[in-house]
Amino acid sequence: MSAPFDLSKPNRPIHIGVILVDSITELLDIAVVDLIAGMDKALAATFPDELMPPRIKAQALDIETHWVNQSGKTARLSGGIFLQPTNDFTNCPPLDIVIMGASTLDYKASEAELEFIRKSYKDCSAFITICGGFEVPFAAGLFEGKTVTGPRPFLAQMRKVAPQTTWLEKRWHRDGKLWTSGAVTNGLDLIRAFAEEYWGGEGSLVEFYVGLGHFSKRDINYADAEYPL
Repeated sequence: MSAPFDLSKPNRPIHIGVILVDSITELLDIAVVDLIAGMDKALAATFPDELMPPRIKAQALDIETHWVNQSGKTARLSGGIFLQPTNDFTNCPPLDIVIMGASTLDYKASEAELEFIRKSYKDCSAFITICGGFEVPFAAGLFEGKTVTGPRPFLAQMRKVAPQTTWLEKRWHRDGKLWTSGAVTNGLDLIRAFAEEYWGGEGSLVEFYVGLGHFSKRDINYADAEYPL
């Protein structure tokens, strides 16, 4: 019998997937995948030892990144970007980490999309929504009884629409394996906290990348933010 999967100490490749619906997905939301995907052994091997010491490089993980939509055909991102998915719903392996970003506000997910999202949530170790990326998982029923956050302008309305969910005004929040964030760049706050939770610490590869990329560490309760609305 194989050992249970531990995201912090994986005994096999980690499958990370960005689920794209048949809409326009916000590019900056899903760009957070780079911090985790960048921890792959193949990328770490490209760094010279003078920049990334071997003791740091040795911490790299086996990571497989999947870009998934229902059809497997070209997906649309903001900024006029077209992306070729690696998988459709029929051939995507079970995902360990799921990331979803915002689609257009008027988008209604198909039943196939909702069902795949439910299945992915069941299979995964972590499900991450960035900005309006919460809307389709919410429609799939994943937020029932959960404590979450989302973009600040949406929170008052969501508290009325879904009182069975606790909506917090925070940059990011974790409820078990469900990680949610506020708008756009708050996804960077979330992904830093996420990576540090599972693979961080002094002298870690996460610490190296956070420093290399100058990831900011902002107040989780927006104490350092202006809010004009």
